[in-house]
Parts: sequence; structure tokens; C-alpha cells
Amino acid sequence: MYAIVEIAGQQFKVENGKKIFVHRLESEEGTEVEFDKVLLIEDEGKITIGEPTIKDAVVGARVLDDKVRGDKLIVFKKKRKKGYRVKNGRQNFSQIEIISINGVKSTVVSAPRKETKSTEAKAEVSTKAKKAAKTPVAVKEEAPVKKTTKKVAEKKPAEKKPAAKKPAKGKE
Repeated sequence: MYAIVEIAGQQFKVENGKKIFVHRLESEEGTEVEFDKVLLIEDEGKITIGEPTIKDAVVGARVLDDKVRGDKLIVFKKKRKKGYRVKNGRQNFSQIEIISINGVKSTVVSAPRKETKSTEAKAEVSTKAKKAAKTPVAVKEEAPVKKTTKKVAEKKPAEKKPAAKKPAKGKE
């Protein structure tokens, strides 16, 4: 059994007993937290998908450590000619352990079908179509339509005439 949950703006695939790192939560170490933004639950082959979330579905977790620092990842921002420089080095995380996944039970994933016409109306329409196909209908031929197009005269690029040679000033 697994679920896909949105925690602090990110989506995680969680299972019972799994430990994950999430962005810093505002809860202390050892407290239990519940996440209600459950997007998907898979239980023994049955998949339940939320629209966008599953109602009444909750994932329970326990905060193991709330002051975990991530690997060094230098983020440097600078604006030229303004004297603006910011340097960040590490991300702050909380480590949580998934305790339980409680979802809506016995839900089968299938798109709800909207019946546009009842079966009687469909049968009536099909019989009308069959009768119309059997009856001969005079087909009226239309005269072909003449298309008139104007031919546009192609413009030729102007030919360049060679410039007349002028004698050099100093050699007369």
C-alpha cells in the first residue's frame, strides 16, 4: 500500500514505515502530524485517484528530527552595478516517518459515464436511420463552380547598369 501526498508544496510517494526528508515543518521533534492532501492511494491493486485530492484520506506521520541540514548547495544571487549579493549554502529539512495511510476503502477507479440518451432513444434513432437509408432520395446535382483567379504580373528586379568609368584625376 502506498500513497502520493503533497507536503509543503512537494509531492512524495509514501509507504508505511518509510522515512523521508521534507522541507522544514513547524512542529517539534516527536510530535505526530497528519497530511490531508492525499492525491492517490494504491491498496492491493485498487487505485483511488483524487480530484484533486481524496476526501477523508489522511496520512499520519511522526517527526523524527526537525533540524536537519541538507548538503552544501551554493545559491548565489547578484545584480550588477547595484551592490546586491546574496549567498545561501544549505537547505533546512525535517525528517519524518510515515505511521499510517488511512484512505477511503472499496473505491474503484472508473470515470463516471454520463448517459446522453437513454437506450430507448438510441433504438429509436437507429431505426429512423435505417428507414432513411432504405428510402430512395433524389440526388440533385449541382453545377460546378468556376473559380476565377487573377494572375499577378511578376515583378522582375531592376537590372543594374555598370557605372561609367571616369578617368583618374592625376593621370590626364
